[in-house]
Amino acid sequence: MTEFYILMVFMIIAAIIAVETKNLLSSVICVGAIGFGGSLMFLFLRAPDIAITQIVVEVLGLILLIRATISRDLTFITGDREFFGTVISVVVVFVIFLAGVRVFETLPEFGTPIFAQTPGAASQTYIEKGLEETGAANLVASVILDFRAYDTLGEATVLFTSIIGATVILRYKSRKRLEE
Repeated sequence: MTEFYILMVFMIIAAIIAVETKNLLSSVICVGAIGFGGSLMFLFLRAPDIAITQIVVEVLGLILLIRATISRDLTFITGDREFFGTVISVVVVFVIFLAGVRVFETLPEFGTPIFAQTPGAASQTYIEKGLEETGAANLVASVILDFRAYDTLGEATVLFTSIIGATVILRYKSRKRLEE
């Protein structure tokens, strides 16, 4: 449970830095840290499908935001950095590393089905009554298309929209150039 509090504090600090900083690129990086912390929270809550969707959306969103930030704000990296900024950066990376290690320590051993550890889980219903109630050809199709159809549709829509948005913004030639 302490992992949640550590991640929440990390996300709050990143949100404060994102709002208060004057450098747009630093703000975008802090927003990315908040999204990464959110995906770690989903892993702690044992929702890997939502965590994967969060990571994909976060990465594509960061690409878009960094592209917009670089074209709007000229940020130059100099050789001398503040000592305080360097220490904060190292601490943030270390906290992310520890949270990631903690997530992987709490996961069950590879190959151990999680539904076997939780009696009365929804997955038990899927296995026991999935083919009878849905009439599907196989169990995977019954779960994806009948039991969790709205969830699957929502995740597919989010991923599709993110990819289309990134493709439109990151394409090499714009329509204005083609018209000229």
